[in-house]
Amino acid sequence: MTEVLHELADRVVIVGSGLAGLMAALTLAPQPAVVVTRAALGAETSSAWAQGGIAAGMGADDSAELHLADTLAAGDGLCHPAVAASIIAEAPAAISALERAGVRFDRNGTGELSLGLEAAHSRRRIVHAEGDGSGAAIVRALVLAVANTPSITVLEAYEARRLLVDGERISGLLCATPKGMAVLPTSHVLLATGGIGGLFDATTNPVGNFGQGIALAARAGALLADMEFVQFHPTALASRRRPLALVSEAVRGEGALLVNEKGERFMALVPRGELAPRDVVARAISAEIARGGRVFLDAREALGSRFAARFPVIDALCREAGIDPSRELIPVRPAVHYHMGGVATDVNGRSSVSGLWVAGEAASTGLHGANRLASNSLLEAAVMGIRAARDIAGVPASPANAPSDHARSPAPDASLVRPIVSRHLGVLRNAGAIQGAIAALLPLAESEGPAADPAIVALLIAVFASLRTESRGAHARTDFPLKLQQTQRRTMRLPDVLDIARSVIPYSFARSA
Repeated sequence: MTEVLHELADRVVIVGSGLAGLMAALTLAPQPAVVVTRAALGAETSSAWAQGGIAAGMGADDSAELHLADTLAAGDGLCHPAVAASIIAEAPAAISALERAGVRFDRNGTGELSLGLEAAHSRRRIVHAEGDGSGAAIVRALVLAVANTPSITVLEAYEARRLLVDGERISGLLCATPKGMAVLPTSHVLLATGGIGGLFDATTNPVGNFGQGIALAARAGALLADMEFVQFHPTALASRRRPLALVSEAVRGEGALLVNEKGERFMALVPRGELAPRDVVARAISAEIARGGRVFLDAREALGSRFAARFPVIDALCREAGIDPSRELIPVRPAVHYHMGGVATDVNGRSSVSGLWVAGEAASTGLHGANRLASNSLLEAAVMGIRAARDIAGVPASPANAPSDHARSPAPDASLVRPIVSRHLGVLRNAGAIQGAIAALLPLAESEGPAADPAIVALLIAVFASLRTESRGAHARTDFPLKLQQTQRRTMRLPDVLDIARSVIPYSFARSA
């Protein structure tokens, strides 16, 4: 028998404790909310690992219009312009809201916000805190604010396993707890569970993040969007550490150069060079590695002895790997960093399932298009966490009829899925590799074992990738290297994806693969 937590019934339930989830909980106050988090509050979140900061067009030479233009250019034709414009316009308000919550952003000698430059931005507009420790500083402040807010109940070591649906609307959340299974009866759930990096061997994300929110929403019948677009950060520190440490784009923003093992600056003839969009840089680095070469970031002349002061976290990570970045080349390689796809939502975070909202990386709003612009992720998380909370507050709770008897759901395990995804769905893709992924993933996705949820998310990526017969943004196909003249975003539900997978790879073959 599953325990029903009647004492918490009918409260808003927020799954995840990164930037989007924490801002939503704080915005809802004093309305009661429950934050469900697998780890400690704020821990094991991509938000806390973000180095760069938050993109906000607040400089004297900048504007929301310029920020939007850069976002649309990076998004490679697939951004939703109106959605992007509305989120970007709220950047200054989001920065102010974070400051009211206790975040202290870095300022210059005159008290103005210190603004950094990152790839594909035409202006210095990255608002940061504690240098390259922005994410950790932001999350630390928000965790403290949540702890001091009486209306927020935090359930640590609770892992969301299934969304419960009564008819066509949310009725509760099934969780695994240290004491067994438990149900939170609620008609309002916000998923803020982060990304899918844990599906890949090479990632800069927490390895436990395999797209839990996407799996939960997909099983509940939600519409998914743009799942094929997985962004590889070009410059992860090539070392034995897992997950891979990130060498922020801001290092290139300060003038560091990319060179191969011959000392050649292979990005020199590419428009914007080292500050080209991430998909361009990631493909160029992958090509160097594919030919048997190595790639390094050279910050010796641009930063030299100033490296440790400007990038203290990266400096420490380099030294952990035995590298002095002020005097030596930094070995780098692409690694999965962000997912542009996710649960399709409107401008307030509403999904297609009544009572289900999604914010942050788990959602697909249309802001990022085919390729996220650097530091727009924390911006979206903050803005959409606030928006979703305000929208939820305006929807009256209805009595949640959550049954107490449920089949036991096994703890998810991505270890069987990770090699398949890493091999077949990397920076460069083709039909054979994608079909190989579908063949291997389909039986796992249709099983009831621990690999099922990770396999569902991976299968969504593979099927969406099979249907996009072009190269655009973060989706690069060697068999379709050109862009289509006419393109559009794609949405599907899980049953549609399973049907396509079965038709692409006959089920009998899939089971034997």
